Formats: sequence, structure tokens, C-alpha cells
Amino acid sequence: MQLRYNFRVYPDAVQREALARSFGCARVVFNDGLRLRQQAREAGEKYICDAELSRRLITEAKTTPQRAWLGEVSAVVLQQALADLNTAYRNFFASISGKRRGRKLAPPRYRSRKDNRQAIRFTKNGRFKVLDNGRLRLPKIGDIAVRWSRTLPSDPSSVAIIKDAAGRYFASFVVQTTDEALPPVESEIGIDLGLTHFAVMSDGTKVTAPKFLRRAARKLKRLQQALSRKQRGSHNRKKAAVKVARAHARVADTRRDWQHKLSTTLIRENQAIYVEDLCVVGLGRTRLAKSVHDAGWSSFVGMLEYKAARYGRTFAKIDRFAPTSQTCSACGRIDGPKPLSVRSWTCPCGAAHDRDINAAINVLAQGRWDNSNACGTRVGPALVPAPRPTSRREAGIRPHAACSTRSVEAIPVL
Repeated sequence: MQLRYNFRVYPDAVQREALARSFGCARVVFNDGLRLRQQAREAGEKYICDAELSRRLITEAKTTPQRAWLGEVSAVVLQQALADLNTAYRNFFASISGKRRGRKLAPPRYRSRKDNRQAIRFTKNGRFKVLDNGRLRLPKIGDIAVRWSRTLPSDPSSVAIIKDAAGRYFASFVVQTTDEALPPVESEIGIDLGLTHFAVMSDGTKVTAPKFLRRAARKLKRLQQALSRKQRGSHNRKKAAVKVARAHARVADTRRDWQHKLSTTLIRENQAIYVEDLCVVGLGRTRLAKSVHDAGWSSFVGMLEYKAARYGRTFAKIDRFAPTSQTCSACGRIDGPKPLSVRSWTCPCGAAHDRDINAAINVLAQGRWDNSNACGTRVGPALVPAPRPTSRREAGIRPHAACSTRSVEAIPVL
């Protein structure tokens, strides 16, 4: 499995200038390649291969007075910029042809020097090296100080130097690791994600949503107001924008750290984890958009997924249209949709349910059903016999489908 390890780096003034030069050259080569391909497509020419693109935009461009300064940076940085362009085009074509899952991707766009994030990449043949003194040696940049929070499990195959909107620099190493299976455990869990409680487990555990963005709203409002008062194009406005970016980065870092700790705990304590396949994009268009984005469900589910694959756990998503909040986890009766204000309800079978815990139990049952073994073992609530009619008038009334033995046998029970 390939993993990324990110570390904070602290370049000095000379190294920051060299990094800015590398960012600019990589951006120019990317834009030149995008422009050349667009012109070739408009002229009806055939596809330009990667080697031809590299020869025109790097090798020959360095001999011209307009692009002679491309020789001041490492050639690997420029080649990786063209590789990023090729990857963007492949993803775009795979998206519009239906080979790539998810939302449709837009074609590559030009990079701007005003983008909040700048990045370059060095591969193994770029002669980057981690020195014995802990510094990172980059060609034509120098030895950069790195704050190592942990050791790398193997030699990195590439490293990306990233500058974010807050002016911080990071080194992102790509390493190859082997799976580290944890000792098997008996417990399995279903998780219902929400806003008031970030996660409700099928065993009744509730994790309160930390709401990091809401807690930082007052400070962010003050910084945004200070930014809006600054004159456009002034140095004071740039400094105010950096302060806003740092405040947002602090919120994002805190949320990421909290999600890593929670996901690691769940992976270590459970053999199988099941969650709902939520449509975060759709929920982000509702009046709950700010709370939905503050929760960060997608990043949390992504952490669970890759950690489960790494440590030998089972992870699965159930269908987003499964009526987990409408189904009684005791008898399997579907009681119909309920507004969000209804936090508890009682099934006609007599079972009283907490809305979120009941949904988490149904998520666990549905996950087990979808991932049952080849022998077809039944997973779900026990069969409930049909109620006997209490009067002559009720004798001709067919019982509810979900409460009859035949219907429960015919359809999966959540």
C-alpha cells in the first residue's frame, strides 16, 4: 500500500526564493503544455505525445531567450508538471466517457500565481535525499530543515513540496508499506453519522460533534471584517488574508487530528465497521451546508476505509437509500419517514427506539446482510409471526407486509 507522510519544513530566506522560482517555472510549463494542446485540438491536429511535449516545452524552450530561465530549476520539477497535466487530461476523458466513477470532472484549467496552494514534486531520479542530520536535500534548492514527527517506514519514492495559503511549507513523502494486520476481535459496529452527534454507534455510544468551525466563528468573523476593510492590492490586505488563512488552517488541522484519533480507535476495537454512503454534495446545498462541511464526514469515512484496508479490518458502505431511520430494528417494520425533530419513536410491536441508535443498529444489520458468506447465512432480526385478528372485522385485513412471516422471509431485513 502506498501512503503519504506529511512533515512541516522550514526553508530559510534563500531557499524560499528558490522554491518560489521552482513554483513559477512549474506553473509556466504546465500552462504552456495546456495552451499547446488546446491549440492542437482547435487546429484538428493529432494528439501530442508526452515525449514530444517535453521536448518542445522543456528541452527546446531552455534554448530560447523567452524561457532561458527554466534552466535555473531542476528539470524533474518541470517534467512532473507535464505529468500532472497528462494525469488531469486522462481523468477528464475517463470522467466524460463514464469510466471514472463520481461526479463529472472539468477539463484542466490554467494555473495562476495567485492560487492559494503551490506545489512541486521530485521523484527518485531527481536526486532528493534525506540526510543523516535530518535535513532534506533538494536539487538546486539546498538542505531544508524538517520537523520529523515519526520515522518513515521505507525509502520514499517521491516527495512533494507544498506551500499552503497560510504560508506554511510541507514535505509530502510517498512510501510503500506492507499491511500490518491487527489481532482479530469479536466486535462489529454500525455507525450513523449526524450533526448533533458526530457518530452514533450500534452499541449505544454517542460521540458529540466537536463543531470546530462553529467554535472559531467569532475569531474568523473578526478577521474577515478586518480583511474587508483593507484596500485591494495593498500589502496590508495580503497580510490580513494570511491571518484568515492561518485561522482556517488551524480549524482544519484540529478537525483532522480529532478524526484521525477517533478513526484509529474504532479500527483497533472493531473487526468490521459499516457506515452509510451519504451524499455530502447534495446535503451541502441545503440550509445545513455549514454544519455538514464542518462535520467533515467524507474525510472521516476515507480514514476508516484506508485504515481498515491497512490493518486487516472489514469496512463497507450500505446503500444511501436504505430506510435505516424508518425501520424498527426489533421486528423489521418500516414505519414511514419522520421529520428531524422526532428523536425517539415507538414501533407498534412495542419497541421504543432512539432514532440514531436504531439507525446505527440497522446500518450494522444491513452491512452484515450485504457482506454475508457464500452459504447465505441469515443476518438480521428474528422472524416475527403475523398477529392474529382480534375481531371478525379485522379477519379480512391483511397484516402489514413487514410484520408477516412470509414477507420477512422474502425481503432482506435491515
